[in-house]
Amino acid sequence: MSATIDARTATIRERRPSPPARLSLTPAGRIPGLLNGAWWPHSRDLYRELPALTEVLDGRWGRITRVSVNPVHWPVVPRKVPVSGHTVHVGRFTGEQDPHTLILLSYTVGRWDLLVIPPETDAPAAARLMSAAAAPGTLRTSSDLMADEDTIREEAESRAQEEEWETEGGPAPPAGASRTGLPRSAQGR
Repeated sequence: MSATIDARTATIRERRPSPPARLSLTPAGRIPGLLNGAWWPHSRDLYRELPALTEVLDGRWGRITRVSVNPVHWPVVPRKVPVSGHTVHVGRFTGEQDPHTLILLSYTVGRWDLLVIPPETDAPAAARLMSAAAAPGTLRTSSDLMADEDTIREEAESRAQEEEWETEGGPAPPAGASRTGLPRSAQGR
C-alpha cells in the first residue's frame, strides 16, 4: 500500500486497490458512432476507479495520458491519478462536456468517449446501457441513453404501482355502479 498527498486538500490518502473495470466497448473494426462504449465504475471516486480502467485500455488503445470529465457526478476530481507506470492528467469541463461522458485521450492513438453509468445503477439497467453505448454506429449521446433508461425505469415503476393498486381492490367501478357490479339503485331492493 502506498500513501499519496492530495495537494488540494493537503491530506494523506491511502491508495486502495482498484476494483476490476466493468467495461463494454464497440467491437474492433466497427464504426463506433458517438460513443466508443460504456464504463460502469464501482464508486464515484476517480482516484480509485481510473487505474483499473486505464489498465484495460492502455493495452488496447495505447497509453491513456489524459481524461476529462464533467464534475457534476464526481464529488472530487483529482488533477492527476497515478496508474501503472505513468500518470493520467484529469481535466474538468462543466459546460462543454456531457455530464455522463468520460473522454479518454492517448497521444499515440486518439480520443475515445465512454458513457459513464452511475455506480448505483442496477445490473439489468447497466447491461442495457452498456449494450446501447457499444452498439456500432449509434448516434445517441450519453445523456440521450441515460434519458432512455430513465423512461424505461419510470414505465416499469408505473406498471408496478398499477399492479399493486389493482391487487389492493382493483380499478374503481364505473360511475353509478358498486363493487358488486349492480347499479346502486338496484342494491337496496
